[in-house]
Amino acid sequence: MRSKTITIVSMIATFLLGGLFTYFVVLSPVGNIGEDKVLSGSSDNGVVQCANNITIDETGISAAVGKIYDATVTIQNYQSNQLLDTGSGFVYKKDNNYGYIMTNQHVVEGGNRAVVIMSNDEEVEGEVLGGDPYLDLAVIRIPVAYVTQVATLGNSEDAKLGDTVFTVGSPLGYEYRGSVTRGTLSGKNRMVSVSVNSNEDWIMKVIQVDAAINPGNSGGPLLNVNGEVIGINSLKLVKDTVEGMGFAIPIEDAMQYIEVLERGETIERPLIGITMVNADATYTLYQNGIRLDDSITDGVVVVNTSEGSDAAKAGLQKGDVITQIDGETVKNAAYLKYELYKHSVGDTVEITYIRNGRTETVNITLTQSSN
Repeated sequence: MRSKTITIVSMIATFLLGGLFTYFVVLSPVGNIGEDKVLSGSSDNGVVQCANNITIDETGISAAVGKIYDATVTIQNYQSNQLLDTGSGFVYKKDNNYGYIMTNQHVVEGGNRAVVIMSNDEEVEGEVLGGDPYLDLAVIRIPVAYVTQVATLGNSEDAKLGDTVFTVGSPLGYEYRGSVTRGTLSGKNRMVSVSVNSNEDWIMKVIQVDAAINPGNSGGPLLNVNGEVIGINSLKLVKDTVEGMGFAIPIEDAMQYIEVLERGETIERPLIGITMVNADATYTLYQNGIRLDDSITDGVVVVNTSEGSDAAKAGLQKGDVITQIDGETVKNAAYLKYELYKHSVGDTVEITYIRNGRTETVNITLTQSSN
């Protein structure tokens, strides 16, 4: 009998305590976000522990966006009053007279008028100072009175795989100007083939991200969570089976040449004085009377040397297969250009090549290219 009484009392007590718990925890108001009654979770060995008097403050990247938003612009490229292309850009510096905007060369290419639309929808005629198709960079200037914010430049070398990154730009044009997309830094030092003067004739070293980059984002800033520019959005991989692979030019690579572009000067690039063809271009090699060993699949084959060039003076001959420049692998003509263009006219480089099955090296002084 005693045990039954205890059981009944226990049940009544449990019921009352349960009702009180339900009222205070479930039915009583918890307040709005920001008040001291909000609960915030903390993790201990995967178990969420709740604590009182902790304010939830989940602002995402809004503070970082605020550091770049008004420095980002929409660029409309016109030819004879016909809109050719729309892209993005950002103000990277200003002086007493002008604001300077960085964008992609392919955004302004082929046009004779660049209209810059600021974040407040003010439109201003921009002056294209200079650009380069290999870097895919161009500089536009506008009167400084239109500039309300200047971007803070960072360094992509400090960024790590998995870091949060974001972009601001005008995907699909004017209608979606000022769009913010967020993602992850997916890869660094990616070597991507692009076409400048012919099919896949150039290699770009780029940052890979999975943040949405669409037509119209070109030339806009890629930023870290501090709101610092670490890259310039340039291209994306477009295939039916591929999603979320965009690429940006590292900001430090761009800044190496920016003063030359501001002055409107052509970037001086070197050459070694040869006509060449890729080692895997079997039919073209056959047409030129060149046959390679089947084991050679990468490299650049010398078809002929320019008369009086340093390549000719150094003894390079028809049929030689260039495989390295200063120890860096040359897979094809695009890679050869990339390695050469790291250097200046007058520099001496070491060329590694294969001739008659033997690997040889020679030093060549670089002369000026026509492009």
